[in-house]
Amino acid sequence: MKGVDTIARIRREFFTRGRAIKDIVRDLHVSRNTVRKVIRSGATAFAYERDVQPLPKLGPWRDDLDRMLTTNAGRSARERLTLIRIYEALRGLGYEGGYDAVRRYAKSWSSERDSVTAQAFVPLSFAPGETYQFDWSNEIVLIGGTTVTVKVAHVRLCHSRMLFVRAYPRESQEMVFDAHDRAFAFFQGTCQRGIYDNMKTAVETIFVGRERAYNRRFLQMCSHYLVDPVACTPASGWEKGQVENQVGLVRERFFTPRVRVKSYEELNALLLDGVIAYAKAHPHPEEREHTVWERFEIERAAFVPYAGRFDGFHAITASVSTTCLVRFDNNRYSVM
Repeated sequence: MKGVDTIARIRREFFTRGRAIKDIVRDLHVSRNTVRKVIRSGATAFAYERDVQPLPKLGPWRDDLDRMLTTNAGRSARERLTLIRIYEALRGLGYEGGYDAVRRYAKSWSSERDSVTAQAFVPLSFAPGETYQFDWSNEIVLIGGTTVTVKVAHVRLCHSRMLFVRAYPRESQEMVFDAHDRAFAFFQGTCQRGIYDNMKTAVETIFVGRERAYNRRFLQMCSHYLVDPVACTPASGWEKGQVENQVGLVRERFFTPRVRVKSYEELNALLLDGVIAYAKAHPHPEEREHTVWERFEIERAAFVPYAGRFDGFHAITASVSTTCLVRFDNNRYSVM
């Protein structure tokens, strides 16, 4: 079955861009039945369990194949060997697998090699409803008379500059999902693309260039809201400069002097009121005749409709030992 990234692309192409099924089949190289299943079910992931896991035969010969491919790429076009010739040379060393495995590996090897020199960038001008940026910050507040360091989720609409902030006790994946849901519910829609840093709750592996291995549940959330996630280059904060600047603005206006509240609910109510008041009082940086709130109201017409709350918030993993210790959410509890 197709992965969650392909499912997310199918959902975005059909629901956001309104493309026909036959066009999606042609561009994504999937069957009509697969596209229909994704569209009709509304699911963001499908499970498939393999009965027998085959053992790859190419693994012990990868170093030799890498050496052959590198040497071949350095040759002139007239002297370059075909993949069939490389496959035959590998067979001469003792490889007993098939040609298709060599061909697939050579294709992925070539893509990774080309991406090293590929130019990648995040644009700094944005159309209405095109992009939002997401980030976290740490702030110090007094909750119930106790000094607490809270984690604040920041969402920034790149076109209208509308902001949304919400405080949490930590940065777990469930709280990432909750922050997105509450932000999209407040905006009454979502953008087509979201820009993130390489936080562990979203990105599992960083490859060369823009390629990322995203967390499976994070991809399911993006598929649910029809959002295309984009991860910044490591240590390149300017690629999401709007939300980086928002962190300093929110800290100065909403957390200085130190906030004193009784609960997280009271703190988040203050933050929401402060965000709305700021947006209605400050002009848009590029269109000074309009406030941020007025541009936000105009941008709403271009949003992807709000899809409702994502139902994959929690990954429940619990285990019980013989000593009556229950392990749940990385914590251990002693129970009867």
